[in-house]
Amino acid sequence: MGEKVVAVGFDLADRQRYRRKLGSCLEALERLLAEKRFDRPRNLMGLEIELNLTGADGLPRMMNGRVLERIASGDFQTELGLFNLEVNIAPHRLSGHVFSQLAEELRTGLGYAHRKAEELGAGILMIGILPTLTRGDVDLVNISDVDRYMLLNDQMVAARGEDFALEIDGVERLSCTAGSITPEAACTSVQLHLQVTPERFADVWNAAQAVAAVQIAIGANSPFLFGRELWRETRPPLFQQATDTRPPELQAQGVRPRTWFGERWVDSAYELFEENLRYFPALLPLCDDEDPLRVLDDGGVPSLRELVLHNGTVYRWNRPVYGVVDGVPHLRVENRVLPAGPTVDDVVANAAFYYGLVRALAEDPRPVWRRMGFADASANFDSACRHGIDAELRWPRPGRGGGVTVVPAVKLVRDELLPLAAAGLDAWGIEAGDRDRCLGLIEERCRRRVNGASWQVGTFHRAQEAGLDREAALAATARRYRELAMTGEPVHTWPAGFPERYPRRTP
Repeated sequence: MGEKVVAVGFDLADRQRYRRKLGSCLEALERLLAEKRFDRPRNLMGLEIELNLTGADGLPRMMNGRVLERIASGDFQTELGLFNLEVNIAPHRLSGHVFSQLAEELRTGLGYAHRKAEELGAGILMIGILPTLTRGDVDLVNISDVDRYMLLNDQMVAARGEDFALEIDGVERLSCTAGSITPEAACTSVQLHLQVTPERFADVWNAAQAVAAVQIAIGANSPFLFGRELWRETRPPLFQQATDTRPPELQAQGVRPRTWFGERWVDSAYELFEENLRYFPALLPLCDDEDPLRVLDDGGVPSLRELVLHNGTVYRWNRPVYGVVDGVPHLRVENRVLPAGPTVDDVVANAAFYYGLVRALAEDPRPVWRRMGFADASANFDSACRHGIDAELRWPRPGRGGGVTVVPAVKLVRDELLPLAAAGLDAWGIEAGDRDRCLGLIEERCRRRVNGASWQVGTFHRAQEAGLDREAALAATARRYRELAMTGEPVHTWPAGFPERYPRRTP
């Protein structure tokens, strides 16, 4: 959720000063780009995973502060809900055995955190939305006790001016309201970072936008919310609605939501930062004493803290990121598309597929974003969220004939995108065993048409067929998911149904 801040009140002067400061930051960013001050290519990637705390019964546990005390590691931190944690993996160079190394680090770190959570009767679970969450679990009383979350909630609620409406039509329909942004805590995701030079940024961002739907289709893991079966990946509509500061009148006028896919391909990183300032009012107008233009004039590198903070309150699915490390500025593309889980192997396979595919598409002399409209990419994203691994996507026809065709996502991945991802991983210098192991998992998911969402839905319906009521079937699904996730075996290998020891009839 970004930087730590201290809760304060704001007046008109604060907002006016912040607006001026944002303008100075944007001008400084433009100068940094023009002066080519950014870091050289380093092929660096980073990874963050949001987590759920659950008990052996599959229900959420509201105790992230106590669990963090037990873990006692700077790699773990709070997230929005009391049942959330986040783990951050240090940047790695994309080369060699990096994906094996990532898998080992994650297994070690998450295993340790799980054992510490178990000391308090909880456990660590990677899943897009916990199926046993209820509407009452995401009330304001269960927001983490962190100044930034409370301040962000207060500002979003004030901007909205009324309760947030959660309306999702899927397999079933959900209709409810929330008086806070806490329902967003139900969404736990994987964030993939890729450091890029300014010259490569637009191509990488456009490629990431083009493949976002494919990522969702093969990685969907969030089919339930508050007891309802909705979209195969329900996180995006929930996240958008739970952070939507627009009252209905502004929605009717076409004002953009703070969580959005975007509306066009871009030619530079600057365009995205500029759009974020032009379209979205500040939520957290906190200023520091740095004069970014003076810092530049003196030969230094500004932190652009206000720009970074504002950028963190605009929830693009592929977000531009500015940072400074050791006095050198850099740019990253933060890919926020994927749900968490189900297992470490699944997460690492998803990451390898993304990094390989983006590399190949960004370097294609006939880039995909020149051969399909942005509206197609946006429609694909919606279709993938709704239908998951059964989605059909619009994609440019192979060859030079031109045009766009509709193709099942699994066919597109197996026939066209997996070979591209393999070539991209080769270009990164990934060791062949790592490449084949990760992409093999993606291929098997497509062959068997099984991902986290399809497994959850199948298990839930089998539980109902066995006589469990809805609540018991969701709990049985969560418990079985937790048991199988603990084995570490990738989701496409998980057995259907649930063990005989589970009750077959509603008490």
